[in-house]
Amino acid sequence: MKKLLLVLPIVALALGGSSACATKKFVKTRVGEVNDKVETLSKSVEDNQERTRKNEQAIADTNQRVGQVDQKAEAANKSAADARGAADSAAARAEAVDKASKRLVYEVTLSEDQGGFKFGKALLPDEATARLDEIVTQLKANPNGAYIEVAGYTDSRGSKDFNQRLGLERAEAVRRYIYEKYQVPLHKINVISYGAEDPVAPNKTREGRAKNRRVVIRVLT
Repeated sequence: MKKLLLVLPIVALALGGSSACATKKFVKTRVGEVNDKVETLSKSVEDNQERTRKNEQAIADTNQRVGQVDQKAEAANKSAADARGAADSAAARAEAVDKASKRLVYEVTLSEDQGGFKFGKALLPDEATARLDEIVTQLKANPNGAYIEVAGYTDSRGSKDFNQRLGLERAEAVRRYIYEKYQVPLHKINVISYGAEDPVAPNKTREGRAKNRRVVIRVLT
């Protein structure tokens, strides 16, 4: 009976020791798996950080290139503006020289108060064509007259664009009449519109507006 009682504790100890070994092994296995996952996650984080760094660098490089392109575009625009300004100045000087080289032979004005253009119209009245006939007669009689400038004007009523267009239509009507009736070469007749600019009389009165609706014809050498 005593021997039986001694055997039981020994068996219990053996069973207890075996269970403890199994638990340690399980824990080591689980710890190893967790460590593997941690290492995997750490590597993934590092990879993401590296990709983020590269993306930030790429964005910085792109922004730098965009800035350089903007600077080049701004410089090109400035160069174009300078070139345009230089061209305009050259054209203005050439025009001034061209005008200075021409001498005014005589000047004739066709205005409504003298039987010229009616309000808002570009049609040549009979009185105006009669004056034009006299001008061409003088032009043919004077061999020095080689160039004709026709400037169209309006009164101040109406928009700027409308008056600019109407002044040009009046000047064109004069040039067309001279060309079609007398075959004066078109390259010898220059037309320009001043619209409501340079009035010769106040636009506050009917009489003043009638004087401002005019075409000025200058014969130059």
